[in-house]
Amino acid sequence: MLKRFSPDGIAPPFSNYSHGVVVPAGMRVLHVSGQVGIAPDGTVPDDPARQCEFAYANVLAVMAAEGMGPEDLVEVTAYVVGAEHLAIVRAAREEALGKVAPASTMIFVAALAAPSMMIEVKAVAAKAA
Repeated sequence: MLKRFSPDGIAPPFSNYSHGVVVPAGMRVLHVSGQVGIAPDGTVPDDPARQCEFAYANVLAVMAAEGMGPEDLVEVTAYVVGAEHLAIVRAAREEALGKVAPASTMIFVAALAAPSMMIEVKAVAAKAA
Protein backbone atom coordinates (compact mmCIF):
# COMPACT_ATOMS: atom_id res chain seq x y z
CA MET A 1 0.00 0.00 0.00
CA LEU A 2 1.24 3.49 -0.82
CA LYS A 3 2.15 5.74 2.11
CA ARG A 4 0.96 9.33 1.52
CA PHE A 5 2.14 12.01 3.92
CA SER A 6 2.66 15.70 4.55
CA PRO A 7 5.22 16.06 7.35
CA ASP A 8 5.09 18.45 10.25
CA GLY A 9 7.40 21.44 9.95
CA ILE A 10 6.36 22.54 6.47
CA ALA A 11 3.28 24.36 5.24
CA PRO A 12 0.30 22.12 4.48
CA PRO A 13 -0.63 21.41 0.83
CA PHE A 14 -2.52 24.13 -1.06
CA SER A 15 -5.11 21.63 -2.30
CA ASN A 16 -5.74 17.87 -2.24
CA TYR A 17 -2.24 16.44 -2.65
CA SER A 18 0.48 14.93 -0.48
CA HIS A 19 3.97 16.33 -0.03
CA GLY A 20 5.36 12.80 -0.30
CA VAL A 21 4.33 9.31 -1.35
CA VAL A 22 6.37 6.20 -0.53
CA VAL A 23 6.20 3.22 -2.92
CA PRO A 24 7.10 0.05 -0.98
CA ALA A 25 9.40 -2.54 -2.53
CA GLY A 26 7.78 -5.11 -4.77
CA MET A 27 5.09 -2.89 -6.30
CA ARG A 28 4.55 -2.61 -10.06
CA VAL A 29 5.24 0.96 -11.18
CA LEU A 30 3.53 2.51 -14.21
CA HIS A 31 4.73 5.74 -15.84
CA VAL A 32 1.92 7.35 -17.85
CA SER A 33 3.04 9.59 -20.71
CA GLY A 34 1.59 13.07 -20.88
CA GLN A 35 -2.07 12.87 -21.82
CA VAL A 36 -3.74 15.86 -23.45
CA GLY A 37 -7.37 16.94 -23.55
CA ILE A 38 -8.25 14.95 -26.64
CA ALA A 39 -11.49 13.00 -27.00
CA PRO A 40 -11.49 9.30 -27.95
CA ASP A 41 -12.55 10.31 -31.49
CA GLY A 42 -9.43 12.49 -31.85
CA THR A 43 -11.11 15.86 -31.51
CA VAL A 44 -9.79 18.58 -29.21
CA PRO A 45 -12.57 20.66 -27.62
CA ASP A 46 -12.19 24.45 -27.45
CA ASP A 47 -13.44 24.45 -23.85
CA PRO A 48 -10.58 24.24 -21.29
CA ALA A 49 -12.83 22.44 -18.79
CA ARG A 50 -13.61 19.68 -21.31
CA GLN A 51 -9.91 19.40 -22.19
CA CYS A 52 -9.12 18.93 -18.49
CA GLU A 53 -11.78 16.24 -18.18
CA PHE A 54 -10.39 14.36 -21.19
CA ALA A 55 -6.76 14.68 -20.04
CA TYR A 56 -7.55 13.12 -16.65
CA ALA A 57 -9.86 10.53 -18.24
CA ASN A 58 -7.05 9.55 -20.61
CA VAL A 59 -4.58 9.15 -17.71
CA LEU A 60 -7.10 6.96 -15.87
CA ALA A 61 -7.75 4.91 -19.05
CA VAL A 62 -4.03 4.09 -19.39
CA MET A 63 -3.96 3.11 -15.72
CA ALA A 64 -7.13 1.00 -16.06
CA ALA A 65 -5.48 -0.93 -18.90
CA GLU A 66 -2.99 -2.13 -16.25
CA GLY A 67 -5.64 -2.81 -13.61
CA MET A 68 -4.98 0.41 -11.71
CA GLY A 69 -7.27 3.18 -10.48
CA PRO A 70 -6.91 6.63 -8.91
CA GLU A 71 -6.01 5.09 -5.53
CA ASP A 72 -2.80 3.80 -7.14
CA LEU A 73 -1.52 7.25 -8.15
CA VAL A 74 1.87 8.16 -6.77
CA GLU A 75 2.42 11.44 -8.61
CA VAL A 76 0.62 13.72 -11.07
CA THR A 77 2.18 16.54 -13.07
CA ALA A 78 -0.05 18.97 -14.99
CA TYR A 79 1.25 21.36 -17.63
CA VAL A 80 -1.28 24.14 -18.18
CA VAL A 81 -1.37 26.92 -20.76
CA GLY A 82 -2.62 30.00 -18.93
CA ALA A 83 -2.73 30.62 -15.19
CA GLU A 84 -6.32 31.80 -15.59
CA HIS A 85 -7.29 28.10 -15.89
CA LEU A 86 -6.11 27.22 -12.35
CA ALA A 87 -9.60 26.80 -10.88
CA ILE A 88 -10.77 24.76 -13.87
CA VAL A 89 -7.78 22.43 -13.64
CA ARG A 90 -8.20 21.93 -9.90
CA ALA A 91 -11.92 21.20 -10.29
CA ALA A 92 -11.31 18.64 -13.06
CA ARG A 93 -8.60 16.98 -11.00
CA GLU A 94 -10.87 16.75 -7.93
CA GLU A 95 -13.66 15.32 -10.07
CA ALA A 96 -11.36 12.69 -11.61
CA LEU A 97 -9.33 11.73 -8.55
CA GLY A 98 -11.81 12.26 -5.73
CA LYS A 99 -10.18 12.16 -2.29
CA VAL A 100 -6.94 10.59 -3.58
CA ALA A 101 -3.99 12.84 -2.73
CA PRO A 102 -0.93 11.91 -4.83
CA ALA A 103 2.25 13.97 -4.90
CA SER A 104 1.50 16.77 -7.34
CA THR A 105 3.05 19.51 -9.45
CA MET A 106 1.30 22.06 -11.67
CA ILE A 107 3.36 24.05 -14.15
CA PHE A 108 2.10 26.96 -16.25
CA VAL A 109 3.63 26.92 -19.72
CA ALA A 110 3.54 29.15 -22.82
CA ALA A 111 2.37 26.36 -25.15
CA LEU A 112 2.04 22.61 -25.63
CA ALA A 113 2.72 20.44 -28.72
CA ALA A 114 -0.31 21.78 -30.62
CA PRO A 115 -1.73 25.32 -30.34
CA SER A 116 -5.24 24.03 -29.52
CA MET A 117 -4.09 22.07 -26.46
CA MET A 118 -4.39 23.73 -23.03
CA ILE A 119 -3.45 20.91 -20.62
CA GLU A 120 -1.19 17.88 -20.50
CA VAL A 121 -1.12 15.51 -17.52
CA LYS A 122 1.50 12.85 -16.82
CA ALA A 123 1.42 10.45 -13.94
CA VAL A 124 3.18 7.70 -12.01
CA ALA A 125 1.15 4.91 -10.41
CA ALA A 126 2.05 1.82 -8.40
CA LYS A 127 0.18 -1.30 -7.32
CA ALA A 128 1.06 -4.48 -5.48
CA ALA A 129 2.51 -7.04 -7.87
